[in-house]
Amino acid sequence: MAIRYIGPAVGLALIVATGAQAQPPGTREALAPTMAMQAMDTDRDGTISTSEANKAAIANFAALDADHDGTLDQKELMGGGNPNTMAQADRDKDGTLDQKEFTTMVDAQFKAADANHDGTLDRNELRAPPGQALVRMLPNTRAAEAAQSGK
Repeated sequence: MAIRYIGPAVGLALIVATGAQAQPPGTREALAPTMAMQAMDTDRDGTISTSEANKAAIANFAALDADHDGTLDQKELMGGGNPNTMAQADRDKDGTLDQKEFTTMVDAQFKAADANHDGTLDRNELRAPPGQALVRMLPNTRAAEAAQSGK
């Protein structure tokens, strides 16, 4: 599997597996961008803005933080992040990601996925490998949807 370095947005270089190929319709991988769009696109304009992605990141952080200690370790990330990516995002090198480190990592991946640099992600950008990597970072789309709708 090829490894690709995603731009150093906010001084953070992310390593993301780019083995994501087009998936047959109906598979989890093919449905993930659609589910992510439904969960994060709170204004229903057909795109995810940086604000919407940030709200989803905060909601996902809370949902992933199983022990409620305010940090995520590799176990809590449940494969939502490459160990090398986590290590690079872990600015204070304590072996965990706090909310700021996690949202900075998500923001950097959002920027990498924003191919046309318009500050939003559409379905095509979510289907591309950088967009798929962002979707994998935010696995709890239902938690994000509930948090954003105030439920």
